[in-house]
Amino acid sequence: MQSRSILVSGAGIAGPALAYWLHRFGFHPTVVERAPGPRSGGHAVDIRGTARTVAERTGIVAQVRQAHTGAHGMAFVDRTGKRVATLSTEVFGDSGGPIAEMAIRRSDLARILYEATRDHVEYVFGDSITAVEQDDHGVQIEFEAGGARRFDLLVGADGVHSNVRRLVFGPEQRYIRDLGCYVSLFTTSTTLDLDGWQLMYTMPGGTGRAGRTAGLAPLPEPGKTLAGFFWRSAPQKYDRHDIDEQKRIVARSFAGDAWEIPRMLSAIWDASDFYFDRVSQVQMDSWSHRRAVLLGDAGHCASPMSGIGTSLALVGAYILAGELAAADGDHHLAYARYEQEMREFVNRAHEFARGAGDGGLMPDSRAQLWLRNRSVRILPYLPKRLVRRGMENVANTVRLKDYAAPAHR
Repeated sequence: MQSRSILVSGAGIAGPALAYWLHRFGFHPTVVERAPGPRSGGHAVDIRGTARTVAERTGIVAQVRQAHTGAHGMAFVDRTGKRVATLSTEVFGDSGGPIAEMAIRRSDLARILYEATRDHVEYVFGDSITAVEQDDHGVQIEFEAGGARRFDLLVGADGVHSNVRRLVFGPEQRYIRDLGCYVSLFTTSTTLDLDGWQLMYTMPGGTGRAGRTAGLAPLPEPGKTLAGFFWRSAPQKYDRHDIDEQKRIVARSFAGDAWEIPRMLSAIWDASDFYFDRVSQVQMDSWSHRRAVLLGDAGHCASPMSGIGTSLALVGAYILAGELAAADGDHHLAYARYEQEMREFVNRAHEFARGAGDGGLMPDSRAQLWLRNRSVRILPYLPKRLVRRGMENVANTVRLKDYAAPAHR
């Protein structure tokens, strides 16, 4: 086998998932992560379509189901909390709709994958890559904490703001497509009985303000909820590392709004798992350059609101590791096959995310809000083949191969 040692940057979902399969196929992965340890908290993610098969092959389905968020539907409410339209997971099938049948908090899935790999994979927490130098025989890596190491291959699985992508492929702005809105999420307490429903309160655009939605979603811990804010806005300049500044942006964007929003904004200042980002896609003509390759949101991000990112990460990790095994470590061949197997899935996910738009959560007018609620109410009465043909079809784009490590290993 030509390439055995592989450095994976990022210990979220894509990185540990890849490490699992690389180890299983006889490679020696090392995972480096900027955070001091596995992250806690975080928003809910969905495992859809072919990714469910990958989860089964990884042997983590029982743990995933045990850590289920408890959500079984989404309900849109008015300013008093009265439900005006509901979306049940039963309407869309296992892999469709805003909430899939396999829904889990991102950090819980990352923890499950970490626990499945930590005894066989080297993890380096609290460090980051500062320089990458590739040659015909390997990759020389400089680390922020000091020192250098050499690996055969490098994988960037470090998110939409990928450090590896910047170092190897160039500035972020070359690859980011802005989708015109923001999202913010954090864990907080609630006295509401959500009863397994994700509650969403939408305010239409008008009087100088854009459309926006605030929501509360169930979490496994009693009394805990995931608070979310989604709003349309022109890009603002802010420091991506200044959390207090980002919290102030959210507070300004939802100031004076009704429902549970005042309590949510009050709780935001103590949130330790606060997430804030511009909604965007990562679009690249190629995900590899020489010995380096991108995986998950670093190369494929459809949108943090798309509901398909985790599935792209799990399927991509399985295919990348499998193609490296099938090519006996020949990265030239493996990377080309990885792109061939994943490209249609990524393209369809991007198209779906753009086509879904943000009118449902960020309507421009009261008329658009009324139309959304009306459309949601009639969905259960439409033929299931019509309702389920969107996300579920996208999530099942890939037909998985049965990869096996070469017999000489």
